[in-house]
Amino acid sequence: MRHVDLAAALSLSLLSLSLAGCGSGTTEANQSAAPACDRDCIIAATDAYLAALVVHDPAAAPLAPNAAFVENTVRLKPGEGLWKTATGGKTNFAIYVPDTDLQQAGWMGVMERDGKPVMLALRLKLADGKITEAEHLVTEPAQGRMENLAAVRPGLLAQIPEGQRLPHDELMRLGASYYDALDDNDGSKMPFAADCERHENGMVTAGKNVGPPPGWQPGQPRTATDCKGQLDSQAFVYIDRIENRRMIAADPVTGLVMGLSHFRHPMDNLPYKVTNADGSVTERNAKNMPYEPFDMPAAHIFKVGGDGKVHEIEAVGVRLPYNSKTGWE
Repeated sequence: MRHVDLAAALSLSLLSLSLAGCGSGTTEANQSAAPACDRDCIIAATDAYLAALVVHDPAAAPLAPNAAFVENTVRLKPGEGLWKTATGGKTNFAIYVPDTDLQQAGWMGVMERDGKPVMLALRLKLADGKITEAEHLVTEPAQGRMENLAAVRPGLLAQIPEGQRLPHDELMRLGASYYDALDDNDGSKMPFAADCERHENGMVTAGKNVGPPPGWQPGQPRTATDCKGQLDSQAFVYIDRIENRRMIAADPVTGLVMGLSHFRHPMDNLPYKVTNADGSVTERNAKNMPYEPFDMPAAHIFKVGGDGKVHEIEAVGVRLPYNSKTGWE
């Protein structure tokens, strides 16, 4: 993993060049207003922000004077949180979701904190060429496993052919449908592709590559492993409600759309029934789900293909005490 080096300085230099290029199409009539960032400009601003984190210098990022900053739902000041503890920059696992319509940047990737890998989900809000809001979700990979975090799945990075790209607002609508599908335990509410695979904190949690649950014995019934079937099985009934839902960025070029939300788990709705893949029914109860109430603010990136279906999901979730604030009250 890379440490503070020439790459960080280079990224900061590239930002100034990219921001300068954003105004190349302005006329005398609109030169007084700062031009909106184009796609490359938003990506460059994201890289500059990440590089500034690693050198622990908010002044090295294009932050507005009164930029709001929230990390893991706690309101902080630039220079605190990951600004203090980052020890290595982005790795090969880096997903960009630049949104030129909303002038926001979504990003998800792996960095280093206190010498160890962490996942970071990032939202940046830009105005007049400056970052006015920055939001972090930071957590360690699930069970310390890094095998799925060495590189981004090719499908997430692939560009959508121009003639098949969906409009920005349609991508936002499709992304938002995930929260309805999950909250209502109804997989038909999001257009999941048959090959949909979901990763959460580095673990495969849905799709053909998902492993058996802990303690599973051969011959025991299992719930469906596909993205739609898992929701239809009622396996996620323990999620009582999904609050603070925000679709923060969509990129028609890649078909990526990113959302943030806040999951509440009071764990007071046990027991309940789950339908397994073979049609049998099992019970979820306090014995096999012995968890105290908890929250999980989360970020999700959805890959929507030219067919309008969701093929990949990449997620970062942070476990917090139940009824935690969102940081944006």
